[in-house]
Amino acid sequence: MLWLTGGLVARFDRYILAQLLLQFGFAGLVLVLLFWINRAVKLFDQIIASGETALVFLEFSAMILPAVIVFVLPIAAFTATVTVTNRLSTESELVVAQATGFGPFRLARPVLIFGVIAALFMLVLTHILVPMSQLRFAERQAEIAENVTARFLTEGSFVHPSEGITLYIREITSDGELLDLFLSDERGKDDGGAHLTYSAERALILRTDDGPRLLMFDGLAQILSADGRLTTTGFDEFTYDVSALLTGPIVGNRTVSQIYTPELLNPSEAVQKETSLTRPALRAEAHFRNAQAFYVIVAAMAGFSMLIVSGFSRFGMWRQVIIAIAVVAMLQSLDNTMLDLARQSDKGLPLVYVASCAGGIFNIFVLWLATRPSPFDVRRRRRFARQMASGGTS
Repeated sequence: MLWLTGGLVARFDRYILAQLLLQFGFAGLVLVLLFWINRAVKLFDQIIASGETALVFLEFSAMILPAVIVFVLPIAAFTATVTVTNRLSTESELVVAQATGFGPFRLARPVLIFGVIAALFMLVLTHILVPMSQLRFAERQAEIAENVTARFLTEGSFVHPSEGITLYIREITSDGELLDLFLSDERGKDDGGAHLTYSAERALILRTDDGPRLLMFDGLAQILSADGRLTTTGFDEFTYDVSALLTGPIVGNRTVSQIYTPELLNPSEAVQKETSLTRPALRAEAHFRNAQAFYVIVAAMAGFSMLIVSGFSRFGMWRQVIIAIAVVAMLQSLDNTMLDLARQSDKGLPLVYVASCAGGIFNIFVLWLATRPSPFDVRRRRRFARQMASGGTS
């Protein structure tokens, strides 16, 4: 008999867990598509304007997916829990489970398992997949930028690498030196700015951390102001920002999202200089990746606890759903606030986990309330007892 009961209990957990995972996959897919399309539209414009193919667009789209999933995963976990709990309550499955002796904490076990699975997925994303994809994304952007830079280096003809820009190079030597260069920049004319013209006997393309630069030698700069006055200046050397000719961003120093967690936990001076962040700020970012995983568990449990505490209602649980959304939003706001405080000093590092701990305590408290009879049930039972004592009369 105990074996049979244990089998039924395990089967019930598997049933709830399967429903949660199925709904989680569906909600995650919808949310990822929504946010991905928003970013992909801008990415598509940049890729096509750079003259790249659709395969490059698909490659770049795949690289931004991990970051998008990290953003929507807590929302998807919360949505899945609310949807499944509401459906089980509406179809009286939770009522039947509670009638067989399942308490709120026991019913929360498959939800907790689901939250842990989603949290493990979040850990893999934040610690491995996101830094890997973001770093590769920056490298590919640099490659595209180099290709675009090389594309407008055409000798013997006028080219227009960007709107308002005209470039002419008489000859490109085997060493990459540009001879007799002419560059016209009219982008400021529409806004009442000046028309800039540069000519140089020689020029070179330099690769810097801030993007490609055009270094011109022995030339002349002409500035035609909006009122028609012309100013000319000769120069021996002059540097022009070639990245302004490109439609896409230029890769430079790594950002925090492109750095793996071990480097953030013990950041060197080089990493601090590269990111322009202090040691406490970098360490807080590393621990925040763990806190994001804990927050997924909190969000999933909040969706369940807020609905289970209300009990069965034939009118639905929309009021409880709205309250649950407000609670999750407040915890997210607290999470961001604590992160800002934790970035200021190493002593504030535990603040990163405050929101997750507060959410865990909140869920435990709500589940404990669900084990207590509501005042409405107590009044109803007392009224029923009085009626029975008076012989059934009101």
